Amino acid sequence: MRCLTLLSFLLLIPPPAWGQDQAGQPPVTDSETVADAETAETATQQPAALAPELSAVQAQSQAFVAAFNQHDAEAVAALWTENAEYISHLGTAVQGREAIEQAYAQFFADHPETKIQVVIDSLRQVGEGLVIEDGRALVSPPPGGAAGISKYTAVHTQDDGQWRMASVRDVWVDAAATRESTDDLEFLIGDWVAEEHGIQLHSVCRWVAGGHFVARTYTTTQVDGSQSSGLQLIGWNPVDNRIQSWMFSPDGGHAMGVWSITATGWIAETRGATGDGTPTTSLNRLSRLDENAYVWQSIQRTVGGVAVPDTDEVVIKRKPTEK
Repeated sequence: MRCLTLLSFLLLIPPPAWGQDQAGQPPVTDSETVADAETAETATQQPAALAPELSAVQAQSQAFVAAFNQHDAEAVAALWTENAEYISHLGTAVQGREAIEQAYAQFFADHPETKIQVVIDSLRQVGEGLVIEDGRALVSPPPGGAAGISKYTAVHTQDDGQWRMASVRDVWVDAAATRESTDDLEFLIGDWVAEEHGIQLHSVCRWVAGGHFVARTYTTTQVDGSQSSGLQLIGWNPVDNRIQSWMFSPDGGHAMGVWSITATGWIAETRGATGDGTPTTSLNRLSRLDENAYVWQSIQRTVGGVAVPDTDEVVIKRKPTEK
C-alpha cells in the first residue's frame, strides 16, 4: 500500500511567455513559479514516452493515489491481486486483497485528513506481464506526527487483463523536521544563476526576520529582454512543527510548500492557486551536488486537477564571487 505509515521548493506551471506547453495545451501562469522552473520547462525536452506496459503501470499508480486520497479502501484494494502481499517496514505482513482492504479502511478511519503523494523513481519490465516499480510515498499530515518517506518496491502483474500489485515492500526513512533543521537552509544563502537557450535566471537567497526565514527573490530574463520576478519565504512553522514555504508569483498567484529532508537535500509538497484561482499542486525535489550546485525537478504536477508533464532535472549553480 505503498505504506500505511507515510509525507516547495518550486511549483512549476508553464508561463504564458512560452506559447504552448509540452502537452500542446494553452499554458497557465504559475502559482509557485521561480526562474529556475521557467528555465527548466523551456530549455529541456520532454522525456521519451514510456512503453505501453510501463505507461499502464504508471496509470495504475496514479489510480492508487486517487483512491487513497478519496479514502476509498475498496478501490485501493481492487488494485491488488487476489493473493497479494504487503510487508511493512516493521516486517508486518498483510496477506490477500480482503485483508488489505480492511487494513486501508482502518487506516483511513484513524487518519481522516491524510493525503498521499507518490514519486516513481523507476519502472522496469523484467518479464512478460511482470513490472517492478521503485519509488517513494509521502503522506501529509504524517501519521503519528513523525515526518518521513516510505521507500517502496512494488511488483505488478497482469491479472485478468489488468495490471495489479502482487507484492509491495517498504522501508521507512525518518525525515523529522526540527527547529534546528532550518540550519540546513544555510546552503541556499547566496546568489544563484542558470542559463538555458538564452533564458537567464538570477536568484538571491538571504536570511530575514532575525534569521528565522530565508527570503528568495528571483528574476528571469527572456531572450527578448523582458523580465519577471517573484518572492519565496522559507522557514519554520511552529504550529505544525515543520519547514514550510510561501510563494508569491508575478501573476498574483500563491502557493504553500511543506518541506521534508531527504538523503541528498529536500522534497516539498506544494498546493496553491494561480492568479485566476486555478488550483495547482506539485512535488518538488532539490538535491545538492556540492556546495556550489544543486539539481531541481518538479514532478506530479497538476493544474485545475489536470496532470501536466514533469520537468527534466535542471542544474542551478552558485554565482561566482566577483573579485
